[in-house]
Amino acid sequence: MGVVRKVFKFIYELVEAFVIAASIFVVVYLFLMQPHQVKGSSMDPTLVDQEYLLTDKVTFRRRDPKAGDIIVFKAPQNETFDFIKRVVAVPGDIVAVQDGNVYVNGEQLSEEYLPSERETGAGKFLTEGQSVVVPEDSLVAFGDNRDHSSDSRDWGFVPYDNVVGRAFFRYWPAEKIGSVVGK
Repeated sequence: MGVVRKVFKFIYELVEAFVIAASIFVVVYLFLMQPHQVKGSSMDPTLVDQEYLLTDKVTFRRRDPKAGDIIVFKAPQNETFDFIKRVVAVPGDIVAVQDGNVYVNGEQLSEEYLPSERETGAGKFLTEGQSVVVPEDSLVAFGDNRDHSSDSRDWGFVPYDNVVGRAFFRYWPAEKIGSVVGK
């Protein structure tokens, strides 16, 4: 009888530990942070295909996104898919793409995170030389790999409601573990 009791107690403790761990995971996943995988080359060289990131879901409850933040958001044409892009402009900013450069509020955007030879082409939404004002509760977000990125230049503004969070930590591949820096 003692062996049966010990086995039952072991199984009970195992189930209890699993339920506690699962509860902690659900709370962290829903409210604090979430893993995401980089799919595609739109953020090269900053983030590359198949890397894994943690997305902070708390920061933007305390502050609004700012230029330079790398964000994860629901894709505009398919909200079941997440995009990872860099914030280029925030509400009230005037944005233009001209002669291969990005201008925010009339000043050329300094983009140290891009290779010096990288140019920014216009798109269907943000055409060459056209200026747009970013509306309230919206952002403009571009991929760092401008020639291979579906972003605000083509489909317009990112509503705040679509933002999942701020990419902040790369945990795979192991040799690249560390902070994902914004600007």
